[in-house]
Amino acid sequence: MKSILYLVLIIFGLNVNAQELITGVVRDDTIISKALEKNKIGLDPLRKLKVYLPPNYSKSNNNFPVVYYLHSIFDSPDVMLSQRNITKTIDGNIQNNQSKEFILVIADFSSPTIGSLYENSSTSGYWLDFIVEELIPHIDNNYKTIRNKDSRAIIGDFMGGRGALKLSMTFPKVFGIVYALHPVATGSGYLPRVSLGVDWDKIHAAKSYTALVGLGRTQIFASICQAFLPNPNRPPLFSDFLFEKNQEGELMLNPELVRKEQKAFHLDEQLDFYADNLRGLKAIAFDWARFDPTQDHVISNRRFSKKLMDLGIEHEAEEFVGDPWNKYWGEDGRFSTRVLPFLNKHMLFK
Repeated sequence: MKSILYLVLIIFGLNVNAQELITGVVRDDTIISKALEKNKIGLDPLRKLKVYLPPNYSKSNNNFPVVYYLHSIFDSPDVMLSQRNITKTIDGNIQNNQSKEFILVIADFSSPTIGSLYENSSTSGYWLDFIVEELIPHIDNNYKTIRNKDSRAIIGDFMGGRGALKLSMTFPKVFGIVYALHPVATGSGYLPRVSLGVDWDKIHAAKSYTALVGLGRTQIFASICQAFLPNPNRPPLFSDFLFEKNQEGELMLNPELVRKEQKAFHLDEQLDFYADNLRGLKAIAFDWARFDPTQDHVISNRRFSKKLMDLGIEHEAEEFVGDPWNKYWGEDGRFSTRVLPFLNKHMLFK
């Protein structure tokens, strides 16, 4: 297909860059965040951005809708581009007339811990404020965007999927369309907090966060506590914990803190409050893989969809056969065959 287009351009003597008509361009950009200066974990307020501009962006006088992508913990914009080939997939769909053109923004949500959990925290950073108050205005002020919530979508995978749902339900006047790929923390699943395999002794004994790096759920739940149980007066991790020491110095489950964390972290706990916001969105969708080794994610997404139905919130939800890592990416992956058609159907392009 590309060679045919090149030939046509040559035959008709069109004075254009053929490659630019076929593929988009990824620009490197930066933004200095005031919101992310307020933290206890050493966040760099200088945030790098990858901004994909579609093939006809430079030649067109039109403005374009914008899709914001939230990557998961331990990921980065570079991973999305080099390993997931996200922009190549978008180019392919545009070439095949399966998708209209839009701008894609992938900001760097990494941190000295596991990365953003997409919340506002005095310990781990005010990430929601960064996205809504700084990132979006920066993009609107520097690129040819359509400044309409129905021309602004937010998507993400795993923890980024949680973030996409959280932002859409919290800021319905900012985002009109949301798609979450295998979101986590949509609910509590079936495992109680006492059965997660977290080494709370090591968390309490840690002199710095680096002592927890590589410890799986122990590291992850230390970060969850920093995000949802922040305590700026409690170094070195600056948070409270689900297990605290009693008067005898024994670690015991603290039910009050458990419920505080769950109400803030699990999205199903917030649906009653945000139901009207969600009803005001133009389109909501999420999916999940049946064979996730952490079956809590599967069960939580099923229950999350059911609660949305009980609240009368229109949405698309699908459980697919596979694991979360082998179905999303590539020419025939779900990002190409499900997410992009969903965006193409629901976003306003004019």
